[in-house]
Amino acid sequence: MSTSPVLSVSGLARHFQAQGRTVRAVDGVGFEIPRGSTFSLVGESGCGKTTLARIVAGLDRPSAGSLRFQPDARGRLPRVQMVFQDPYASLNPRWRIGRSIAEPIAFQRLRPADQIEARVAELLERVGLSAADGHKYPHEFSGGQRQRVSIARALAGEPDFLVCDEPTSALDVSVQAQILNLLKRLEHEEGLTSLFISHNLAVVRFVSTQVGVMYLGRLVEVAPTETLFAAPRHPYTQLLLGAIPRVGQGRRAASVPAGDLPSPLAPPPGCSFHTRCPLAAEVCRTEVPQLRTLPDGAAVACHAVGAAAQPVRFLARAA
Repeated sequence: MSTSPVLSVSGLARHFQAQGRTVRAVDGVGFEIPRGSTFSLVGESGCGKTTLARIVAGLDRPSAGSLRFQPDARGRLPRVQMVFQDPYASLNPRWRIGRSIAEPIAFQRLRPADQIEARVAELLERVGLSAADGHKYPHEFSGGQRQRVSIARALAGEPDFLVCDEPTSALDVSVQAQILNLLKRLEHEEGLTSLFISHNLAVVRFVSTQVGVMYLGRLVEVAPTETLFAAPRHPYTQLLLGAIPRVGQGRRAASVPAGDLPSPLAPPPGCSFHTRCPLAAEVCRTEVPQLRTLPDGAAVACHAVGAAAQPVRFLARAA
């Protein structure tokens, strides 16, 4: 895996107007994704993950900041495709799935017209379906099969960069593992770089090279996957990891954030997490913490985390 970034994001913001006020859905986010790696974004619903994914996929425009894809050795910019969350909504119910998969091939002129049908059959078989399935409609498939179709359609565009927006959250647990294994295999075979969006930390640990934790539109921690799970620095990250159920531990103390997630219409001043943080000090209520790189390469936006990179610890409330 190359360490050169295929995507560099700096100061990215996306603001919306709602009820006469500005919603900062994404508010000054920056990160890099090395070529051949998977960068995952996690956080509670409403933190800005999907908005950021749509910007990266080119489906929405940022209000500020920059997003740059780097060309490969041939000087070609990466092709970007997206796998959506809901396979029930992302396929045209009036089209046979062969047509849905063929459309990006024909539109981008990736194959001569007389080779498109064979390419569709090849893609269906690569995702674990049969060539004959191309004649069926979406309603004739299960949820997991529809998501396989969605992945085949994304691959039809011959992407270098794949954006996956919660691709397994609408599926049964038994099917999720199959789709995740399929994505990992295809990413390895195709040499893809990925941005993966999820709220499921177990899924994130399985698929990711690096993880970014978002809270109310901002990144509060970025670290290599094993570093983040072994030694989370930010109090919010610790609370998320502390809430993961563990087999065999029975009833145990669980980390539960105090209060509700603040409204994006009226975010708290200073650190947006201070209203729920057990370590909040006066500086947290007035000054926005900046994402600082620590000696081990992780980055944290927290006034309570010192440059020595020692994990913050606090007593969890009983579940």
